[in-house]
Amino acid sequence: MKKSIKVFILLCMVCFTIPPIYAQVSVSITVGTPPPPLRVYEMPECPADGYIWQPGYWAYDNDEGGYYWVPGVWVAPPNPGLYWTPAYWGYTGSVYGFHSGYWGPHVGFYGGINYGYGYSGHGYGGGRWDGDRFRYNTAVVRVNRTIIHNTYIDRTVVRNTNDRRSFNGRGGVTARPRPQERVAMKERHVQPTPNQISHQEAAHKERNSFVKARPAANRPNNAVRPGNNTKAARPQGNQRQAQPAAKQQRTAQPRVQQQRAQQQRVTQPKRAAQPQRAPQPQQQQRAPQQQRAPQQQRAPQQQRAPQQQRAPQQQRAPQQQRAPQQQPHNAPRPEHHR
Repeated sequence: MKKSIKVFILLCMVCFTIPPIYAQVSVSITVGTPPPPLRVYEMPECPADGYIWQPGYWAYDNDEGGYYWVPGVWVAPPNPGLYWTPAYWGYTGSVYGFHSGYWGPHVGFYGGINYGYGYSGHGYGGGRWDGDRFRYNTAVVRVNRTIIHNTYIDRTVVRNTNDRRSFNGRGGVTARPRPQERVAMKERHVQPTPNQISHQEAAHKERNSFVKARPAANRPNNAVRPGNNTKAARPQGNQRQAQPAAKQQRTAQPRVQQQRAQQQRVTQPKRAAQPQRAPQPQQQQRAPQQQRAPQQQRAPQQQRAPQQQRAPQQQRAPQQQRAPQQQPHNAPRPEHHR
């Protein structure tokens, strides 16, 4: 009896903490941690006439204890004239509650989350029903023009922002339902179709869709694993370009080493031939490094006696002809001694 009373009190506390504006929206699950930011992906073309875009969102698995990404997908409505209200996460003061998406005659409140591609936070700008046919706004959605011809362009609904906040409440989006959204929340709703449910189940089975302390799940190339109706996320192109660049760097290093080895082989024979000379060739080797100060090279030659210079120079005369680089300093001397 006491346990039932405690459970009843706990349920009452949860109900009072949830704002009245969410009373008509079912909360299927609550989590103590916020969902990650929305992922960036590219919308595929609408494959058939009458399909409506369902944006990507974060779902949660209690068994795995982590969020997993459900990619966006084109889906067929259960009946003509129905719009899709996306699911969203809302912070209620202590937990983050998941508000399931639904079909209805009007788009309801989805937390003010900017999912993009027509779902800018309020309503849907990606198209509208015209009788039993759905017209697509190609300013925000992509369609296969060879199949779909009932299109129009309305750029007033375009909202180019980099807002990736994925939940409503403190720390996230602070939007509140508008009057028409409150009316839509009280209308008759239709649950997700079997295709939508199977699409979420397929994302749940994909291990790389999870973000529960798994480094592989946070990599951009695993951000969105495309299904039959989705395309890969944009960051994949950057990583594919980075891989060839890394290969070029790896191949470039052996080439540089080979060039350095060849240069060393060329310079080593010159250094090996120099020890045959008298002690002065060491000074001649250093001379090219001191070409900027030619006066310092002439000074030590003038200090030496003429007799000491003549003896070694006669022995080195043939070797000096082999080193044309030192002609500016040594070439005049053989002519002077002759």
